[in-house]
Amino acid sequence: MDIDKALIEAFERTINTAHPENSKVPIKVLGYGEISIVFEITGDKHPLAYKRLPIFENEAQVTRHVNAYKEYTRLLRDEIGIAVPRSDAMWLPSADGRLVVLYCVQEKLVPASIGNRVIHDLAEGGLKVLVLSVMRELKKIWAFNKRQSTIQVGIDGQISNWSVPGYDAASPVVSPGIPLSYIDTSTPMYRVDGAEAMDAMLFLKSAPGFARGILTGMLHEVVDRYYDWRLVANDLIANFYKEQLPAAVPPVVATVNEFFGTEAAEFGIKPFTVDEIKAYYKRDKQIWVLFQNMRRFDRFVKTKLLRKPYDFYLPGKIKR
Repeated sequence: MDIDKALIEAFERTINTAHPENSKVPIKVLGYGEISIVFEITGDKHPLAYKRLPIFENEAQVTRHVNAYKEYTRLLRDEIGIAVPRSDAMWLPSADGRLVVLYCVQEKLVPASIGNRVIHDLAEGGLKVLVLSVMRELKKIWAFNKRQSTIQVGIDGQISNWSVPGYDAASPVVSPGIPLSYIDTSTPMYRVDGAEAMDAMLFLKSAPGFARGILTGMLHEVVDRYYDWRLVANDLIANFYKEQLPAAVPPVVATVNEFFGTEAAEFGIKPFTVDEIKAYYKRDKQIWVLFQNMRRFDRFVKTKLLRKPYDFYLPGKIKR
């Protein structure tokens, strides 16, 4: 891909991690995670989206992650048959030399085509088509996992990780057989002979030091859920609460249950209830709010009291 490396180097030298949109190199934040921000560079002649991961202590760590990232992309695209955007990667030292910062780069997609935007445009019939399309893409993964045991692939299948190529928000229609593209390829979830390809411990880097010990004990359980189709589908359904569409949850539950009982009956997956999804989302929301408050406290201690840098972006208040 045609990455303007000098522009990324200039951005990294002058980044404002608290308010990255106010950095000397102007950007527009497209999204974020616990350990990353996703952005485009204003005025960049190449339509690219950059995901910044400031979590690596040395080149050996970043090389392992990039190799896993590229292989995960290949597995999804070539072995499993899930479409993914074109992607690349580059890394460089942080401005103070403490870290190696990885930039995962993808072709920039039309924002209106991302799943969590699309669902706000669709009537119930369109939502059913979209959810069924996602479930059929997910089935490809568990069919692959079932065919052999050497490589097991996981996925974060929530609706915001899918795009609908060619979607037109001015004419919000999705038809059966619509193509989908999976965009969260920079979290390479696959295991070879039971060993995780990525170093999952790196994803605790944004956790406050006082909580890291507890979270380390839970890490295996957290990662395991992305290899369990029922739990992945649980997250997919719960997204509709997160996106302030509670009325959509009952029909989405019915759609997923119907799919598991017919097109994926051989997997023997237990059906959901609306109450189960509601209880799960309530608990997940409480944990998320607590974790964000802990991170804000950690940032305050590091930046205001200890006068140390804080490497991660914390979003403002989000309605969940």
